[in-house]
Amino acid sequence: MGNEAPIAEDAAPVADFAALRESEKFRTLKRRHRSFVFPVVIACLLWYVAYVLLAAYAHDFMSTRVFGSVNIGLLLGLAQIATTFIVTTWYVSYANKHLDPIATEIRDSVEIPEALTDKAGR
Repeated sequence: MGNEAPIAEDAAPVADFAALRESEKFRTLKRRHRSFVFPVVIACLLWYVAYVLLAAYAHDFMSTRVFGSVNIGLLLGLAQIATTFIVTTWYVSYANKHLDPIATEIRDSVEIPEALTDKAGR
């Protein structure tokens, strides 16, 4: 503790979230996120609806045996599950490469430096 002067409450930096929302980096982050998420969500929903419609109205097609007791309906159902894992892996990879670096820059620009928080006792 020694000779350290206390830091006044009003001396701590305050993040301006309105300005942050309007910054070019934040707009880039939102644009990149939306350009990935919206098309993928639409494609997945269409794929799911197609599966449901086939199951409801194309009984003969869905019951076509592929081998043994396995039919097209079962394979498409398993493909639905696989799609979830594939899209999740794809998104994580995309986020790591294209979203996280910008988010880190934004976060680092608004965080209170650790030295200030230690001295202020927060």
